[in-house]
Amino acid sequence: MTKNIIILLVSFLQIGLFSIGGGYATIPLIQEQVVDFHHWLTLQEFTDIITISQMTPGPLAVNTSTFVGIRIAGIFGAIVATLGCILSGFILSIILYRFFRKHKDIDIISNILKGLRSTSVGLIAASASTIVLIAFWGSPLLNVKAVNFNITAIIVFIISLFSLRKYKMNPIFIIVLTGIIGLFFYR
Repeated sequence: MTKNIIILLVSFLQIGLFSIGGGYATIPLIQEQVVDFHHWLTLQEFTDIITISQMTPGPLAVNTSTFVGIRIAGIFGAIVATLGCILSGFILSIILYRFFRKHKDIDIISNILKGLRSTSVGLIAASASTIVLIAFWGSPLLNVKAVNFNITAIIVFIISLFSLRKYKMNPIFIIVLTGIIGLFFYR
């Protein structure tokens, strides 16, 4: 138990430290730690946790760390994983804020920030593609087959996207509605 807690803390300290871009940009890093490296969760369980994290208030990485912590070591694990995720980011943010504030007019610093922004977009795109592949084909692999295509998932996706973008519907309403749709169509 103690060993799991220490590993959980170190893993989420690393995630918090290297979560450049926040939000969806952190998903590949979290996945690497909890699915690929430690095998705490399957990829499907991880995707489910990401989905649940999106439906709860708070930042994605913090919510995910809390859910993973609970799964691995109960309430204490949730506290440790969440603190690990927050602590390094909090300290790093203070240090970087002071550094960039002091050196904001230097071109090389500006160029570093542009590079980090581009990387964040790439990380978000990689996460989105994994989620799309799992939702529509049930696998994170690119060698998808038409027979595994989930037509219900694509229809729900298109309706949700259209409702959000065209009609600016409330995201909470969309989440509740698609949860009800899922209840009936995925029995």
